[in-house]
Amino acid sequence: MTAAGGSDGFPFDLPSVAALADSLSFHPKVTFFVGENGTGKSTILEGLADKWGFSMQSGNRSQSLHSREYQTALAPHLTLSRSPNRPLDGFFLRAESFYNFASELDALENEPFCGTGYFNYGGKSLHQQSHGESFFAVFNHRLGDHGFYILDEPEAALSPSRQLAFLVRLNDLVQDELCQFVIATHSPIIMAYPDAWIYEVSERGIKRVTYEETAHYHLTKRFLDHREHMFAQLFSREEEEEE
Repeated sequence: MTAAGGSDGFPFDLPSVAALADSLSFHPKVTFFVGENGTGKSTILEGLADKWGFSMQSGNRSQSLHSREYQTALAPHLTLSRSPNRPLDGFFLRAESFYNFASELDALENEPFCGTGYFNYGGKSLHQQSHGESFFAVFNHRLGDHGFYILDEPEAALSPSRQLAFLVRLNDLVQDELCQFVIATHSPIIMAYPDAWIYEVSERGIKRVTYEETAHYHLTKRFLDHREHMFAQLFSREEEEEE
């Protein structure tokens, strides 16, 4: 994936987006984008999903690429290089707007002759399931073989144990169903998936790193190993600011 220069301003003023002027390759199975809020992870995934024709609310390719208008500023400037083995399926999960996607699915289900079939999502409305259950309904029932899947913060609705269960499902899909995933995450559990590529996105651009080199790993390990010391530092700073 590469990006030609766009207009001034957001998102082209982000160092991570500027870095796309150089080619960025994805792992054939799992690629993670990690980094602080505001560095451009979701912007890049949204641009990629838009270029593929996925709904920005979450969903699959519901419109013709030849007739649709791009919904993000980045998508028109992206160039995608694809392997000869084209995916048979695809889906974009955007945690931020997943509620809207579930509402649209309900609306379509109630339209005459337009029912989407809840069997694709576990047999019932996503709104009739907990947040975590509705996410897992997508993971377990909607994602199939030979698919290209883009997930923006899938951990948003998942407890730590559910994140581990998600990794089991992810492994089944990439090993047995030959799927490819591009995932933006803050979860040190999810980004630990073995053999994945990790791109750390920052104000310096995009850099491929190992799991142990990520800021998420360092901060989480430091907190777990030295919780009381970190609290003492954090709370002493608050007291100094109040004075």
